[in-house]
Amino acid sequence: MGAIKVFLKEVLLPIALAFCLASFLKPIYMPDGVCDYFLMWICVGFPFGIRRMCLWLVPSGYGISGSVGIFALNLIIGGLIGGLAFFIGLLLGVIHTIREII
Repeated sequence: MGAIKVFLKEVLLPIALAFCLASFLKPIYMPDGVCDYFLMWICVGFPFGIRRMCLWLVPSGYGISGSVGIFALNLIIGGLIGGLAFFIGLLLGVIHTIREII
């Protein structure tokens, strides 16, 4: 019973969330029918990485365009970190599920 709970929590739930995000954000990363994998990585990885960012760049002394640019940079960095965190989390979840079974 513990292995099923671990599998659902650490593997199936993140995959379902990533699939829902990929389906919802498909018009953003596939505007012409061609998939931009880098933009897909950022869009899908964003919720997994924004909470793992240890440093946020805080705009001070900039105009509105500088502040928006730094905020966009924070979102891009969060998406990149999240893409890696998503794949590493899935890998660790599978390993942890296998350990629970054995």
